[in-house]
Amino acid sequence: MLEYTFCHIPGFGPGTERSLWRSGLSGWADLAGRADLPLSPKKQATLNSYIRESADQLRAGNADYFYRLLPSAEQWRLFAAFRHQVAYFDIETTGLGDPEDYITTIVLYDGRDLRAYVQGHNLDDFARDIAAYRLLVTYNGKTFDAPFVRRCLGAPLDQPHIDLRYVLGSLGYRGGLKGCEQQLGIPRQGLEDIDGFFAVLLWHDYQRGNPRALDTLLAYNALDVINLEALMVIAYNAKLAGTPLGPAHHLPAPTRLPLPFDADQPTIRRIKSQHGWRPF
Repeated sequence: MLEYTFCHIPGFGPGTERSLWRSGLSGWADLAGRADLPLSPKKQATLNSYIRESADQLRAGNADYFYRLLPSAEQWRLFAAFRHQVAYFDIETTGLGDPEDYITTIVLYDGRDLRAYVQGHNLDDFARDIAAYRLLVTYNGKTFDAPFVRRCLGAPLDQPHIDLRYVLGSLGYRGGLKGCEQQLGIPRQGLEDIDGFFAVLLWHDYQRGNPRALDTLLAYNALDVINLEALMVIAYNAKLAGTPLGPAHHLPAPTRLPLPFDADQPTIRRIKSQHGWRPF
C-alpha cells in the first residue's frame, strides 16, 4: 500500500491523494512522464521529490520515515511492507496502572515464533528482544501496554506502532479486543469468558503454588497475541476498500499458530467458583 500512498507528502492530505487517484495516478510507478496532474508546478515538484525519497526509504526498510509523515489514521498502511519485521505483543498486569501495579507476563509474536516472559523469571529480556523489530502491533497498547512497559522495564518502544483499537474502531468494531474478536468470528479456544481481571486471579493462584495457573495465564496471554495478527490482516484488507487497490492486493489470512500453553480447565472452574465468576 505504501507505493500507492501520497498523503504522507507535506501539503498532500487525503483529499489531494484521492484527486491524484481519480486522475489515474494510482501509485508511484505511474508518476513518470505525467505532466497533466491537477497540481500547481510547485506541488508537482514537491510530489516528484518526495516520491523519489519515499522509494529510497522504502528500499532501505525505514518504517520510521513513513510513520512520521503519515497521518495517524493512515499509519495502518505500513503493515504489508513491514509485515515480516513486526512484533505483536500484549501484557498482563496486577492492575490498571497504580504505582504498585506491575507486569506479570508478556507474550511477543512475530508471525513465526512466540516468546513468553514471566515476572521473576525472564521478564527483563523483553526489552532486548522487542528492540529487534521495526513495527509494533497491539490492541490499546499505546494507552496501556507501552506506558506500562516503559515504566516497569525501561524499554523505549520507540518503533512505529499500529494500535488496532483505533484501526478497528474506524471500521466500526468496538467493545475491546474480545468484542472485536467475537464480531469478526475469531475463536477464543475455551477461554471465551476469561478477561484481564481473571488474569490477575490466575497470577495470584500461581503465586500460591499452582503452576497450572501460570500455564493458563500464558495460554490466555498468547491467544490475545496470536489473534492480533489475524485482526491486523482483517483490518488491513478492509481499509484497502477506500483505496485504488482491490481484492487482488488483499493479504491472505495467517496460518494460525497452535497455542503453546495449555489452559487448565479445573483451575479455571475452581477460581470461578471461589469468586462467584460470571461471564462478561
